[in-house]
Amino acid sequence: MIWFLLIVSTVVLFIGYLTAISSKDLIRLLISLELMFGSVFLALIPLFMTMPLSAFGIAVITIFTSSSELLILIVAIMLTDKKYRTISIDTVSVGGDTID
Repeated sequence: MIWFLLIVSTVVLFIGYLTAISSKDLIRLLISLELMFGSVFLALIPLFMTMPLSAFGIAVITIFTSSSELLILIVAIMLTDKKYRTISIDTVSVGGDTID
């Protein structure tokens, strides 16, 4: 059971990474980041079975990180939509250079 959960968590994390790399808009990026955090939470289930105190500490840190990341990305989506009238990553420029 523990190995199955770890394998599923790894597969979900890999899918999240691939989605983040190939995303063309900020909404897909948000979904892929949440998928990656979901895989971390899924990996915590076996940890709670073996080391509950350590798993609780990791869970608290992960919850705070996930919620702050979600808040920052939602603000970034709102600001990007307000400035460029789109959420496409192609229109965002960094340091004067446009990302293609």
